[in-house]
Amino acid sequence: MKKKSLYQVTNARIFFGVLTCAALCFDSFDNTAHAATPAAEAAAAAPAPMLVRQGNRLSVPSGSPLRDRLLVATVGEQNSPHEVSLPATVEANPANTVNILPPLTGKLLELKVRLGDSVKRGQVLATMSSPDLAQAVSDAQKARDALELAQRALVRARGVNEAGSNAAKDVEAAQSSVAQQSAELRRSEARLRSVGAEGTGGQVLKIVAPVTGTVTALNAAAGANLNDANAALMTVSNLDAVWVTVNVPENVVGAVAPGQNAVVTLAAYPGRSFSGKVGFVSAVLDADTRRARARIVFANPDGLFKPNMYATAVLGVPQAAQAQVPASALLMNNDSVSVFVEAEPWTFVRRRVELGREDGDSVRIRSGLAAGERVVVRGGVLLND
Repeated sequence: MKKKSLYQVTNARIFFGVLTCAALCFDSFDNTAHAATPAAEAAAAAPAPMLVRQGNRLSVPSGSPLRDRLLVATVGEQNSPHEVSLPATVEANPANTVNILPPLTGKLLELKVRLGDSVKRGQVLATMSSPDLAQAVSDAQKARDALELAQRALVRARGVNEAGSNAAKDVEAAQSSVAQQSAELRRSEARLRSVGAEGTGGQVLKIVAPVTGTVTALNAAAGANLNDANAALMTVSNLDAVWVTVNVPENVVGAVAPGQNAVVTLAAYPGRSFSGKVGFVSAVLDADTRRARARIVFANPDGLFKPNMYATAVLGVPQAAQAQVPASALLMNNDSVSVFVEAEPWTFVRRRVELGREDGDSVRIRSGLAAGERVVVRGGVLLND
């Protein structure tokens, strides 16, 4: 029994020793693991911050990936005229435009031209008949016959007076009759000339072109009754020189003046531009559109400018010298606009600005920036966020 108990005791001691060794090893492993955790946390926190805020300043430290995404540029100054693009139309010069009116009431017999035809001065445009024409021709014939009769009576009166058979007053009366009939003939012939009927014989009235030009409007057809002598049959315009009329808004009209340079483009000729000068600015604004009319004169020897064409006119409006930045530098914050100004290398401060006019991809700054300062022109939204 003693021997067996000793064996059991020995085994128990060996088992206890194994357990003790295992416990010591586990404790050592656990302590090692706990000792390594702070070092791992320190390693994880090692990368530098992307952005550092110091009051109202934002600094981009060395090594920050923001440095590769930000672009800083110097603020420039712009004093060239601001270009304003305005709608315009091509018009015939009123000084070279004639409305052809029927000289008398009557009936239009034939049209000799069509809309858009070129005509020469004196060319027959249309023919018409008129009762008034017949009356005018008849009046002229009567006046001519009465004058011839008065002249024969004067000759007889002088002969009788020389023979001593009548008084001098009879000769004077005959002379007066001749003078009166001469005046009546001149009046009737002038009437015929004014309506263009001289030498027509009283049958057909020819309407001729008073100027060389182009038929730009046609308002009647053959067979029409012409009852209104004030209604134009057609319009003939000389298009050797034309006007491009620009509608100038009220806020720009004060900066537009005669002699100002302008560049005109026409939808009919893409890629082409025509340079001219403002020749006239109206003294009043249109009551409905609140715009003034500015006219640019262009020579038109090739007929490229056609009345009623739509055009675009670019006028150079003089401007004072102002700071100018790319539109990409501007940041919207509620109702204000701001930029990031470089206070020190890679240190930026937000600053509000007041915008002026746009020139393509650039914007003029009325206040808040000065030429020579440096601002973020790309990537500013990253600082804004």
